Amino acid sequence: MRPQADRRDAPVVPAGAGVSYIMPVLNEVDYLEDAVASTLAQEVDGPIELVIALAPSDDGTTELARELAAKDPRIILVDNPASDNPVGLNLCIRASQYPTIVRVDAHSELSPGYTMRALETLNRTRAANVGGTMHAEGRTPFQRAVAAAYNSKIGLGGGAYHGSGQESEADSAYLGVMRREAVEEIGMFDETLRRGSDWEMNLRLRQAGYRVMFDPKLSVAYWPRESWSQLSRQFLATGRWRGELVRRYGFRNSTRYFAPPALVVMLTLGLLVAGLRIGGALRGVLAGVLSLIFLPIALYALVIAGYSALQKKASLREKIWSLAVVPTMHVAWGAGFIVGVVRGARDTIDTSRVSR
Repeated sequence: MRPQADRRDAPVVPAGAGVSYIMPVLNEVDYLEDAVASTLAQEVDGPIELVIALAPSDDGTTELARELAAKDPRIILVDNPASDNPVGLNLCIRASQYPTIVRVDAHSELSPGYTMRALETLNRTRAANVGGTMHAEGRTPFQRAVAAAYNSKIGLGGGAYHGSGQESEADSAYLGVMRREAVEEIGMFDETLRRGSDWEMNLRLRQAGYRVMFDPKLSVAYWPRESWSQLSRQFLATGRWRGELVRRYGFRNSTRYFAPPALVVMLTLGLLVAGLRIGGALRGVLAGVLSLIFLPIALYALVIAGYSALQKKASLREKIWSLAVVPTMHVAWGAGFIVGVVRGARDTIDTSRVSR
């Protein structure tokens, strides 16, 4: 991996030059129409287009996308038979034409003024990419519990785009509003990474000398997975791909990514010690020393219980779900991470959206 290049400014794009929105989709029939509507409603000084990469869906997403495209010539459809997210993103970029690229997600909705604010930030900071905050929302008690965890430092470890803060340079950007020239220069998204390709692309942007910016005034609504099974599969796959990124890039990854696997190791040791004590194989002083592992486990349980109890606006069902949701996120991600570090991600896919 090449060293950091001298600091470079991304080009300033003149007003009216146009904006290309790119959106890979797979089984998003319940969310696609709202995501498309929030995108096309963006006020931009110039022409816009929305390029949607269609993976093979089985829930009516493709048919809905074709209906929407038939009604609005600004929507362009491309096929993504591989289903991989970075492949779909690159297909969208190649099919688009304008100098600024805005990544959007079918599970997300852009806030009013999002694009204009991002364009102003790009020109002012001369960054190659800028992103803002992800504000998770929910429609059911389970989904609202997941959303609350996303929006809390307890859930996802306090990444900048999961909360508020001050404008600053960042390691990565949520979704991202990008300068085409810089993205094409570094080779776009790495198609060998099914998850984590955003972080990796931003790493290459920074190594090329470009700035990646976080702007807290940019906000995107995000709809999490709708069931415990989907959430578990999503976080297991995401964790495994982060483990793959650690194999490739080592400690260029933030140290906060190592907290969930540490929790998994701690819980595993706790179960082992408990089993040995119950079976009578562990006694005396050694049993007492090894039993100290239960102290951090108990502390973790108290933190989760306190987090659940202190959610003022949450219903009782949401608080109960929180007791399962947060540990699921941590343990599934951490277990996936460990497997990813040891064995690599290989052909791991996120099956949480594959079929219902």
